[in-house]
Amino acid sequence: MDGSLLFQSLVLGILLGGLYALLAAGLTLYFGIMRVVMIAHSAFLILAAYLAWWFHRETGIDPLLSLFVTVPLFFAVGVLMQRLLVARLRPVTLTMMSVLLTFAIALTIEGLLGFVFSGTQRRIQLGYSGESIEVFGAHVAVVKLITFGLAAASLAALYVIMKYTKFGQSLRATIQHKEAAQLVGIKTDRVAGYGFGLGLATAAIGGTALSLDATIYPSLHWHWIGPLMAIIVVGGLGSIPGAAIAAMVLGIGQSLLQIPMGTTWAQTIFYVALFATLMLRPQGFFGGRLAQRF
Repeated sequence: MDGSLLFQSLVLGILLGGLYALLAAGLTLYFGIMRVVMIAHSAFLILAAYLAWWFHRETGIDPLLSLFVTVPLFFAVGVLMQRLLVARLRPVTLTMMSVLLTFAIALTIEGLLGFVFSGTQRRIQLGYSGESIEVFGAHVAVVKLITFGLAAASLAALYVIMKYTKFGQSLRATIQHKEAAQLVGIKTDRVAGYGFGLGLATAAIGGTALSLDATIYPSLHWHWIGPLMAIIVVGGLGSIPGAAIAAMVLGIGQSLLQIPMGTTWAQTIFYVALFATLMLRPQGFFGGRLAQRF
């Protein structure tokens, strides 16, 4: 195998892993706070990508600026979604019923996107879309670096929120032990709503980043939900650091496997990793102490 090609794939895998880590962090928040399996997360991802594309088409300015609208909008939608829909589910069957509920929401979003924008594939063309720069001898597209930078900055902001703010401390306490958090006066219902909004805000950021470098269409979200679910299981359900590590490992693995196997078959790494985790270590390979340190 050509050494330069191997290094190129390694760099691209790291960049891809950054985006996976951001999106997996959102899914982890849902499950960690309320044990909700958010099937619709990737549908909101594609919705954000469409909004970024529409914003660019209508205004002609960089779609990254749409984040000033979509992030607070998605946060508000997440809070309302948790309070009006998820909170009404019975705790005994919450996880199972959340799959059905969010699956229905994903289908609804897909249908609305198809109705409003049709099934035609869309792609944003920017002045820097075809540009690349050399990074340690590897040629990397500028849009991939922007995507990674946006994901890294968002994860850093999420870390600061979770680690150093009063809300973040309440959120971590709710994730680690909801009943104990309630005993010390934390309003876990309010925290759950804001946490759900925070998770959906990551979809807004990820969707905007995705729109810079991908052709989008209404059913694209099914392409994303499988790998993202595999990442949070491998990383350890409820562990944001674990999900981030799993995302980087699997993102790099996918990129390296594309050399001998091609793009389509390289995706199987997520399902092989998911099967191995369920068989060997159901609690995940990267959770545990990492989750407590976070």
